[in-house]
Amino acid sequence: MLWILGIIVCLLLGVVIWFKLPYSPIQSELTTLLRHQLSQMTLQKGIFTIEDIAELPLPLQKYFKYCGYMGTPKMSNMKAYFHQADFVQASKKLKINYTIHISVDPPARIAFIDSSILGIPFQGIDKYLNGEGSMKGVIAKTFTLFNEQGGNMNQSGLITCLAESILMPNFFLQDYMHWETLDETHVKATIRYYGQSASGIFTFDHNGAILSFTTHDREYNDGQGNISKAKWSAILGTYKEVNGIKYPSSMKAIWHLDTEDLVYFDGGDLTVNYNISSS
Repeated sequence: MLWILGIIVCLLLGVVIWFKLPYSPIQSELTTLLRHQLSQMTLQKGIFTIEDIAELPLPLQKYFKYCGYMGTPKMSNMKAYFHQADFVQASKKLKINYTIHISVDPPARIAFIDSSILGIPFQGIDKYLNGEGSMKGVIAKTFTLFNEQGGNMNQSGLITCLAESILMPNFFLQDYMHWETLDETHVKATIRYYGQSASGIFTFDHNGAILSFTTHDREYNDGQGNISKAKWSAILGTYKEVNGIKYPSSMKAIWHLDTEDLVYFDGGDLTVNYNISSS
């Protein structure tokens, strides 16, 4: 009996040590993906000028000026980090550290979730690379909880790039972007790349700040194997100025379902860095 107890203790200690180690297979996968993203990225040159934005819808022109981007370097990529954001996964509310890596040319996005469930590590990668979207979640650094890919995940990945371009306006100047002015505070955006397209509507205030982005081109998975298109919104909080640039102080992601509005992401502690040269 003592040797059995000893084996159990050793196994438990091994599990605890494994959980505490900073290394994880999915984090190693993330590093590989980021290197691939950087290797494909075309560097952007120059600064934002009046000539650059002259053909954009008026609300977007006001956005560049209001946020302070004029005269600043055009960004090739971005790293945005949310510390301890609220996140709902399979009806469980978690605190997550959420990092987003986006590049402009070609449009690509890799997001990493780092959290825990009852003290057990939970990590995930949500990516859009080479026109393919996927989302994977892993618990205890070993067991895959979900791995969605293919089909309309590709379009969902493309529309998410567009939604998060709120923090990376060099997207708005690219040839793959197409605009339709709806009125003084609403602009429809369509992004076309890799033979795919996705659309959504940006809502602005009269100063030029983007208040929200709404689309019907994302898929909702109810966790029971049922997948359907649903209205989705990103809602932005009041803007704050950091180093001369105004950013939204918070971001919420909402599924507008038939039964309820599900706020599944709510992040308020945000930092943004541009032109990242390494993973």
